[in-house]
Amino acid sequence: MSIFDFLSGEFIDVIHWTDDTRDTLVWRFERHGHAIKYGAKLTVREGQAAVFVHEGQLADVFTPGLYMLETNNMPILTTLQHWDHGFKSPFKSEVYFVSTTRFSNLKWGTKNPVIVRDPEFGPVRLRAFGTYSVRVTDPAVFLREIVGTDGEFTMDEISFQIRNIIVQEFSRTIARAQIPVLDMAANTRELGQLVGREIEATLAEYGLALPELYIENISLPPAVEEVMDKRTSMGVIGNLHEYTQFQTAEVLGRDGAASAAIQTGLGAGLGMQMGAQAAAAGPWGAAPAARAATPPPPPVEHVWHIAEGGETKGPFSKARMGRMAAEGGLTRETYVWTPGQDGWLRAEDVAELAQLFTVLPPPPPGA
Repeated sequence: MSIFDFLSGEFIDVIHWTDDTRDTLVWRFERHGHAIKYGAKLTVREGQAAVFVHEGQLADVFTPGLYMLETNNMPILTTLQHWDHGFKSPFKSEVYFVSTTRFSNLKWGTKNPVIVRDPEFGPVRLRAFGTYSVRVTDPAVFLREIVGTDGEFTMDEISFQIRNIIVQEFSRTIARAQIPVLDMAANTRELGQLVGREIEATLAEYGLALPELYIENISLPPAVEEVMDKRTSMGVIGNLHEYTQFQTAEVLGRDGAASAAIQTGLGAGLGMQMGAQAAAAGPWGAAPAARAATPPPPPVEHVWHIAEGGETKGPFSKARMGRMAAEGGLTRETYVWTPGQDGWLRAEDVAELAQLFTVLPPPPPGA
């Protein structure tokens, strides 16, 4: 049924709006040249406001409720038309319905990266995105500043401008906050609230409010993230030599058949080597001088950390630890730790360091 089925003759006696689009902010009641009957019913539902515009001038604004359009509840329109209390004639005005509900799950994001100065990494480029919600708080201001004479105004027509305002203020806020990049994930809620407060005054000039603003993610360039991932992996691995041994043992133990095949291959290779050596010995059984054996890999140089006054210092090489022992900075009771060691130990309980305290210098000359 058309909305104009409730017309009586050439006059409109019922004015209302039902919206099922979920993205319409403003809708103009179409009267198609008909005049509004004096005493007509105006229905304004929850989440709506009705704004009367008479001869290009904003007039009365109606909040949710049922109204009889008479001079006693249209004070601005009555003043504009100089109506007296006996006025009962039809009148022509434009009626704009404004949705005051909250429009949520709207997207925002930085089109270009924001350059900030990080205290640990130096200048870095950041990208961010999230969601926000918006609603109309002053229908008359919103109609005057944004909508104009548009008969149907949707959220898409204003969302681009709001996104620009959010991104601009986010860039300024993130640059002034001086929060390290590694700590930003723990402060996204506070950053979102701070950005929302900063743009509140700007949106109020449009008759809008921003009830919610969420920062879902703040990311670094892919190249920087890759380097950070490698750095994290190195921290997790710890002692590289022990990690390599662990991987080798895991591969050998994963498949018993593969392990047996490897052992069989080693045995066959050893038998061939012994046969070649016997043939080279000749009938006299004298074998030529054996080739020099390949030296084993050099031992892994440990680095040490020491605990002093509730703080950790280091890492120090063994040579540096020796100088500290000679200077008195390292004693037998000092707690030390190296990667691969099970907890903190006293220096005298570590075999590699205990010898630093047993080597005494010779007596001084003339003693």
